[in-house]
Amino acid sequence: MPQKILIIEDDIAFGQMLKNFFLKNAWQSEVCSTAKDARANIDSSTYDIILSDLRLPDSNGIDLLCEIKEIHPNTPVVLMTGYAEVGTAVAAMKKGADDYISKPFTPDEILMVINHAMQLSRATTIQKSADSLVSKVKSETQENILEGVDEKSKKLQEHIQLVAPTDMSVLITGESGTGKEVAAKAIHENSNRKHNNFIAVDCGAIPKELATSEFFGHLKGSFTGAVNDKIGHFEAANGGTLFLDEIGNLSYENQVQLLRAIQERKIKRVGSTDEILIDVRIISATNENLQNAVKENAFREDLYHRLNEFSVEVPALRERLEDLLVFAEHFLKKANDELNKDIKGFSKEAIAFFQKYSWPGNLRELKNVIKRAVLLSTETYIDIDALPKEVINVGDFNDGSAASFSKSNYEKEQIVRALKKTNFNKSKAAELLQITRKTLYNKISHYNLDV
Repeated sequence: MPQKILIIEDDIAFGQMLKNFFLKNAWQSEVCSTAKDARANIDSSTYDIILSDLRLPDSNGIDLLCEIKEIHPNTPVVLMTGYAEVGTAVAAMKKGADDYISKPFTPDEILMVINHAMQLSRATTIQKSADSLVSKVKSETQENILEGVDEKSKKLQEHIQLVAPTDMSVLITGESGTGKEVAAKAIHENSNRKHNNFIAVDCGAIPKELATSEFFGHLKGSFTGAVNDKIGHFEAANGGTLFLDEIGNLSYENQVQLLRAIQERKIKRVGSTDEILIDVRIISATNENLQNAVKENAFREDLYHRLNEFSVEVPALRERLEDLLVFAEHFLKKANDELNKDIKGFSKEAIAFFQKYSWPGNLRELKNVIKRAVLLSTETYIDIDALPKEVINVGDFNDGSAASFSKSNYEKEQIVRALKKTNFNKSKAAELLQITRKTLYNKISHYNLDV
């Protein structure tokens, strides 16, 4: 569906010319010449963006801007005028204008400004959603970090809310660092067992010889080293939830013992003949493909089906980049609290690298990168100088050299790459960089680029 633009211009001929231009560029365009007509159009229809003259016969463009933003705060508005005054531009931006362009302008320039305003509007909407979500995150818990604006995150939340009130066993899948334990805690916290224990066990860290004792406990003297009676994880979680992380790492023998405990709902401590009844909900997690493990006889099929009454997949961070700022802001707040600092946010350049990076370590890596950046930062905002090399050595941003990545180096390299990509067509390079051609000329002069 084509995007829709409203053009408010008192010069009827110029307004019609703009309309025709946008129509040729696949925009659905409407034009009006007064603020009164503009109000009527806005009341009866919705627009993806509004392009308005600053001086209208029946209103001041800034006053009209304020009216539009009050009714449609998320609709981007670009102001144009033949009276190119810095003070007027500043006033317009303070009142909510998304961009500002001076007449006369070229078709390439106006199209670039419109597209740039649309991109900024979408980014701002995501940031507002992130801010709203982050404000609900409690510093003492992690469950709400799962909430996000991405469709995959919404589906994850829906599944958690759906299965949490039940006693079904849940198998959580996902790459390392995606937050599988956080998802398990969220299921527990939204269940009828939330007032009882949530016991998390890393199956990959338990030696095969000690697994029976770890799961079911033991009596003093039952084996060498058993100097005291010990309660196992099943007893500790009785009435609550037992979370078995990296379940695929259990030996075949331990899988048999686990299956028997789940089926019979009773256990015996090592060295005891007394049976203990248990009421435990099992949530397990893995970053492996257990179905393949079953086919290869590395994991018991009957245990797999016992654990997988309901499955929940936690998507990788690269698959839900719309949530990147949500998580980044949350980890920034935690890092500020832990390190006693007051970093306000991230520079545009830092965010650009965040969005380009693939985050193979997922949320765990993002958390570590931000905590390190907070520690290193001496300014109000985290800039690329505080980011590790693996984050900034990505994609088209650089050639992987060991050069210093200062803010000016980053901007200069971006300009050179844009010019090369467009065969040194400055209008197209400015559009690629999302700046005006005049600004591009100024930066070329500033960096003494020989182009």
